[in-house]
Amino acid sequence: MPHRRLGPTALDRRQLFRIAGAAGAAAATGIGVPVAAGAAGAPPGPFDLHFDTAHQHRPFDLLSPGFVLHESGPARLREVLRTEREPIAPYATLVLEVADAGSGVRAGLATGTDSVMAVHDPATGEVSVQVTRNGSTTVVGTATAELGTSHTFAFVLNENFVTALADTGDGWRPLLRERVNEVVDLRDPAVLVEHTFGYGPREDGAALEIASARAGYYGAVGVRDPHLVTHADGTPYIRAGKAYLTMTNAGLGFFQTAHWGVWELDLADPTVLRQVAHLFFQRDGAVLGDHAGHLVFDDLAGEFIVTASGWGDFAGDGLRCHIARTREDVLSGVHVLESRPMALPTEASGAWDPALARIDGTWHVAFVESPSQDPFQFHPALATGASLDELAPVAADTSLDQTEGTILQKIGGTWYLLASDGDARNYRVYDLGMEFLGTLDAPYGTNIPHPMIIPVPEQGETRYLMVTFDGAQYAEPVLGYGTHGDFYVMTAPETRPGYEFPPR
Repeated sequence: MPHRRLGPTALDRRQLFRIAGAAGAAAATGIGVPVAAGAAGAPPGPFDLHFDTAHQHRPFDLLSPGFVLHESGPARLREVLRTEREPIAPYATLVLEVADAGSGVRAGLATGTDSVMAVHDPATGEVSVQVTRNGSTTVVGTATAELGTSHTFAFVLNENFVTALADTGDGWRPLLRERVNEVVDLRDPAVLVEHTFGYGPREDGAALEIASARAGYYGAVGVRDPHLVTHADGTPYIRAGKAYLTMTNAGLGFFQTAHWGVWELDLADPTVLRQVAHLFFQRDGAVLGDHAGHLVFDDLAGEFIVTASGWGDFAGDGLRCHIARTREDVLSGVHVLESRPMALPTEASGAWDPALARIDGTWHVAFVESPSQDPFQFHPALATGASLDELAPVAADTSLDQTEGTILQKIGGTWYLLASDGDARNYRVYDLGMEFLGTLDAPYGTNIPHPMIIPVPEQGETRYLMVTFDGAQYAEPVLGYGTHGDFYVMTAPETRPGYEFPPR
């Protein structure tokens, strides 16, 4: 059940994927095994669909809209002001609109005696990350930044990474990012719960004038790994014409800085995308930003099954998929879920990107199997069972070593396993015996975009969308790899009579 309250060196995964610099790659269109096109009037199969990019944009919000915990107007401060609200997960943002910096500013999280702060000193032009514990202050790192008297200053916490950013009129610019885990572990819910948002002058007694202060949950500087929220039988979970996607909200760094969000997609206008929930996971005594998985509503049990990949504490030496079950409405609000490892039948040292469907009474679980993370090698696999705790392997395509983004999708009345091949630069299509059938006709961009096809019921017909992402980074010189990507909507002109899932 949700809890309402509550380092390792980052790896450059792109280099390990051996796709660095592969920008703007064209889609491969070869078909492995010829498959006949659908007959006139029949539902289309995956090779009858021809996708083109219709829309691209970059979801970007340091502070997640709709998830603001504190907001105040103009103030003149002479000491740190502590708010009454605290985040329940270590993914938080505080934004100050500074009218007159005076002798400097500090912003972050604070208890009565301890704090984790981003600090700027305009006299020296120094920005720093400082941690105070038991009366002793540790300067974790410093950088130089000339910000002027008035500017907008931000503190962002992603896991144990603290980032200071500023906007002097040309948009957000990261100034410094440091990991504070050697001094304090904010993933520990007992530690985090003592910290509320705090901000004020760099030194007590000095003056700081602000025009506004806003604080709440961190948003995203990009999104990736879209996966349609479904019922257990694969039917898209739709409310009032809106479908729901889980997506990885890119953090300000490698994968530990990211977390999982639920986004609402307007099927009438898929350019409209709105985040409606933040999902976090508690295991091994830490609250983590696991992500890249599948959210399924099990109608028989009346609960959500939440599966995600354990990127929240990935240390380069193994990765597991995790599962949680809850009756809470995880399509809205902020949740911390207790999770446990999934019982996947694999001896590989890594597994991620789980996808679930109960087909004819049998659970099918697609996932990525990874025999090595240094270098990264990974391929698609499939398992089945009467329950998610009793799964047996079906097959895996071990001929590949850069293929992820596994999706179970019903198209034209037939189930397929879809995956993305980063080496061949195409989207692969398998049957449920893991026999390779061919590739989708869809643009293939940078990174390893996932082939999330969405069947949309519309006036007795089915039309098809495909949503994915790319490898476009944000502020890579300061933040490194992991801040991608842009959100893509692709459309296929093909429609057929009938809708392949039962009405709800």
